[in-house]
Amino acid sequence: MRRKEDRTNQILELLVKEKKLDVAELSAHLGVSQVTVRKDLDAMEAQGLITREHGSAVLSSTDDIKGRLAYHYEEKRRIALRAAELVKDGDTIMVESGSCCALLAAALAELRSGITLITNSAFIADYIRRSSDFQIILLGGIYQQDAQVMVGPMVRQCAENFWVDRFFIGVDGWSEKTDFTNQDQMRAQAVRDMARQADRVIVLTESEKFSRHGTVPLNLKDRVKTVITDQKIAEQVTTALADRGIEVLTI
Repeated sequence: MRRKEDRTNQILELLVKEKKLDVAELSAHLGVSQVTVRKDLDAMEAQGLITREHGSAVLSSTDDIKGRLAYHYEEKRRIALRAAELVKDGDTIMVESGSCCALLAAALAELRSGITLITNSAFIADYIRRSSDFQIILLGGIYQQDAQVMVGPMVRQCAENFWVDRFFIGVDGWSEKTDFTNQDQMRAQAVRDMARQADRVIVLTESEKFSRHGTVPLNLKDRVKTVITDQKIAEQVTTALADRGIEVLTI
């Protein structure tokens, strides 16, 4: 029988293609019982990866952060686990909204204790609230419903009360001309405001983001110190990042 982690990845791959599959179809695809499939789907729904509908599994919309968690899930999970190695028990860190960042928070909840986690993501705060002993500090602001994230000038006012060593962020794209980018102006400004309160910014993203760029430059200048991504990152991109003094860690 396939390991549960392998089945989760295969279910997500199937749903990315088909969008919706019933339990019987998944059972036949995976070669396991329908009881096992239902248990897997229950666990995946609890993680926010899918939605259950009348004996079927449905992939959430990519407009919702829960839906974005499912895309390239295995790469994002491994990126998150590598990032978790940079955090020790008892650390205080800042984490921005995004699917890789949410999986980092989940990995830390499983692997670390006594963390103080400062975030503008209501989703992340809720995502790990039952699975950690962390002190979670949720920055205030205007609530964006789809991303479940706080934005606006209050984010900066709240962030100015803290100083951290590491700030973990996601990005929507990159180019040599624009550097790291986002698609949303308000979320980009929140990242800038939070980055002012950190010694170093660590980018968590899949390598495919380096082949696209968003419309809003993050303008983080010399604050990004590390990028954690998968091994498909192009050599010329790694070289360009290294020329800017950015360490690239691949999984």
